[in-house]
Amino acid sequence: QVQLVESGGGLVQPGGSLRLSCAASGFTLDYYAIGWFRQAPGKEREGVSCMGSRDIRTYYSDSVKGRFTISRDNAKNTVYLQMNSLKPEDTAVYYCGTDWTTYCSGYDPLLSYRGQGTQVTVSS
Repeated sequence: QVQLVESGGGLVQPGGSLRLSCAASGFTLDYYAIGWFRQAPGKEREGVSCMGSRDIRTYYSDSVKGRFTISRDNAKNTVYLQMNSLKPEDTAVYYCGTDWTTYCSGYDPLLSYRGQGTQVTVSS
């Protein structure tokens, strides 16, 4: 069964860090470009980051560049999003996904197939 499952969200204070995980089953993550987007209540979805297959290239939105890092662990068939220096405006549900291509169309691809999301709340 093809599946993407996000985890690692939670409540963190401003300036703190979280690492989100996107675990794949039923397919090999390394074959495909994988991206993250987020959606806050009442707001449109916002592309966050994308990594091409075989780590060809990575992309970040301007709002997270320098604070977030996308990476893969092929042995675990998992993609991570390391989030540092978190701000209240980073609060959202974070989703990982893929368009079943090897490349990213920038930092905000469609990600037609995605997981169920994980909640990130940044608050004091």
